Amino acid sequence: MLLLLGAAQTARSAQQVSGIASRGVSPQPRGKPSGLPFHARFTDVALAAGLREPVICGPIGRTDYVLESMGCGIAFLDYDNDGWLDIFVVSGTRREGPVAGATNRLYKNNRDGTFSDVTKQAGLVRQDWGFGVTIADYNNDGYDDIFISQWGQNVLYRNNGDGTFTDVTKAAGLLHEGTRWGTGCTWVDYNRDGLLDLFVTNYLEFDFDTVPATGKNPNCNFKGVPVYFGPRGLPPERCWLYRNNGDGTFADVTKQAGIDKAKHAYNLTAMAADYFGAGWPQIYVACDSTPSLLFMNQHDGRFAEQGLEMGVAVNEDGNEQAGMGLAVGDFDTNGSLDLLKTHFSEDTTILYRNVGRGGFEDVSMRAGLGVETRYVGWGAGIEDFDNDGLPDLFWATGSVYPEVERAFPDYPYKTPRVLFRNLGNSKFEELVDAAGPAVGESHSSRGVAFGDFDNDGDVDILIMNVNEPPSLLRNDVTGGGHWLKVKLLGVKSNRSAIGATVTATYGTRKQARAVTAQASYLSVNDPRLHFGLGAETSADLEIIWPSGIKEAVKSVPVDRLLTIREGAGIVKTEILSPGRRRA
Repeated sequence: MLLLLGAAQTARSAQQVSGIASRGVSPQPRGKPSGLPFHARFTDVALAAGLREPVICGPIGRTDYVLESMGCGIAFLDYDNDGWLDIFVVSGTRREGPVAGATNRLYKNNRDGTFSDVTKQAGLVRQDWGFGVTIADYNNDGYDDIFISQWGQNVLYRNNGDGTFTDVTKAAGLLHEGTRWGTGCTWVDYNRDGLLDLFVTNYLEFDFDTVPATGKNPNCNFKGVPVYFGPRGLPPERCWLYRNNGDGTFADVTKQAGIDKAKHAYNLTAMAADYFGAGWPQIYVACDSTPSLLFMNQHDGRFAEQGLEMGVAVNEDGNEQAGMGLAVGDFDTNGSLDLLKTHFSEDTTILYRNVGRGGFEDVSMRAGLGVETRYVGWGAGIEDFDNDGLPDLFWATGSVYPEVERAFPDYPYKTPRVLFRNLGNSKFEELVDAAGPAVGESHSSRGVAFGDFDNDGDVDILIMNVNEPPSLLRNDVTGGGHWLKVKLLGVKSNRSAIGATVTATYGTRKQARAVTAQASYLSVNDPRLHFGLGAETSADLEIIWPSGIKEAVKSVPVDRLLTIREGAGIVKTEILSPGRRRA
């Protein structure tokens, strides 16, 4: 049972008592600014773009239950295959529901900087406690499908290819008994048969009728202010794996695959990728206030959970953290996939450097991330925002306790975004004003998706805000840095190429990127991989397909979108100019 906390006790103890892990870390001193120009600038264009409906998630101004605090994922997708990114917004609801306007939303890209709400036409109106989303073409018919994790019952929507979707959850064999709190979810071809399987995490056991609301349990408070109960003190949950049978149905292989052997945890974001270049996907799960999990593929249909052995279960002090969001990328451009994981306030967001088959090492402090520990971190990305050839770091923030701000203004509910620019020597510096006004705007955010919605050769940012409309941060890049985008089409592999890794070699650098079906916080990024290249005017590409096949494409010119089909090389080239939007 949680212990009573007084207002005078330490912040670290407060967070542990209120059920969330944190180390009580104070920010490190900031060094002298580099003075280097940053050629990316972000402007929130959501209102002008037509993203005006709030994402409903719990009551406004208070949080009575942990279920209301966790927010939702958000996604970039191209559901109609027109080459332009559309938007899918997951929504929650309120306990008293039904709530007017509370529904998941699909926004169609009008190709002019605006979006149209086509939720009703698409057959996607639904009011539930939605949390996570994963998107891919699970039946290999050429159109991306949508799976949503929920409290209650998860749902699978099949894309009909005509702008509409059909709920096929029951027909696919994905209905389950009882109430589960689905959170992380990702498509993954774990057995390399060319069919996308489904991995789903659950957070904890929750029931409105048995969990005490805020103020009902005197042992739950943050700095003396009553807060909700959980996650600690509530039973943690498990992960599930469903094998694609190839006929539109799935089979529960959780036990057969060894997933059930992992210790129950407060599971959140799930991200599958070939982290070690072996041609097989591993599955990493960010866990809140319990050790995070890394399921290592044994190449025979089974997994072994080895998060501790591979260095990604706990921090360098051996303590669990409040793992929320995940990002995968290659921050030091050495050809290996690194990881970024966000946590609670007064703790560090962790940057894990890939050291090969030996796993990962925590380089957060050496990289300079210790200067920012003020905020609760959520959706995150390792993306080259200024096209200088060096991937930067971004994460959204937002408190889970709106009540605390009234007593302690230094703990606001709405907080700014965080952006660290890559200095090129495995070190980063935090930027605010230099990246434009949208970075410093305060919201209580959760899911984040990264992608090029206006097809102008840079990376834009889509953000879910609790009980507010989403933010759409348009990136306007100057400075002349070059770039490449790569879209993969699987043949022997799953058509979406989920699990593929592309490595671009340019100049003295080698940057790896992975095609994933979930990342950030319960969200989905642009499936087209973006490489900033700086001053280089060509690049060599190497692809490890989900089937295990390796393919090379040499001396590719820059500033273009390439479509590469497995076994056939480049099948389409689209040339764009940085800073100019395609009409």
